[in-house]
Amino acid sequence: MPILELENISIAFGGLRAIDNVSFAIQQNQIFGLIGPNGAGKTTLFNIITANYKPNSGKVKFLSKDISKRRPDAIVRLGIARTFQNIRLFHSMSVLDNVLIGLHNVAKYSFFEAALRIGRYFKEEERIGKIAVELLAYMGLSDKMHLKSNALSYGDARKVEIARALATQPKLLLLDEPAAGMNPKETQELCTLLSKIQKDFNLSILLIEHDMPFVNQLCEKVLVLDYGKELFCGTPQEAICNKDVIAAYLGDFNATS
Repeated sequence: MPILELENISIAFGGLRAIDNVSFAIQQNQIFGLIGPNGAGKTTLFNIITANYKPNSGKVKFLSKDISKRRPDAIVRLGIARTFQNIRLFHSMSVLDNVLIGLHNVAKYSFFEAALRIGRYFKEEERIGKIAVELLAYMGLSDKMHLKSNALSYGDARKVEIARALATQPKLLLLDEPAAGMNPKETQELCTLLSKIQKDFNLSILLIEHDMPFVNQLCEKVLVLDYGKELFCGTPQEAICNKDVIAAYLGDFNATS
């Protein structure tokens, strides 16, 4: 059973059709790449999956259930988490507190218990604190957990954002250009880390990325978008040899010669 299915998704902003009748499916435990030139509609699709945008037509299915009309917070509770192209951490907070924010859905106390600090509050705070510490240790950031997030290197900040997404206990992880801005060494380390995360956390991963060597190494399958339309779907190796994909990225040499 696919973990995620998009069926004939379309959305328009004014007169611009940003996504035009796009369909694809991601299998469970698969790493799937969403690629294409700038402005192709990749992040728009992420926003549709996470319910930040509502499609004009089509359905988003998660584990065979239609989630097209759910709220963003309900999407997180179902088991879909994401990161952003521009890292979104709370800079005035510590690294540990940034990860703890991702654990609010798994805390087993009521609003009143939290407000009055009674009942299960302290026991649960201790439990989720241990989870956050373990996640940061897994990401290799134990020595940085008490730093303010704005003191981190770019690569470490990206790891914190991924740790916060993992804290929500997702089944599907959406990563928007995770390797953007990284040097080759950081990119390779991230590739190894994501492969390990996928296995250790039993996840499916959907990622947007422009770094094709990164995509080739990590993804089993890719969907190529161009002007909001599906251009190609197949393996990364097939994509980079496809004449339509080459034309979308580099221009049509036959048309210009």
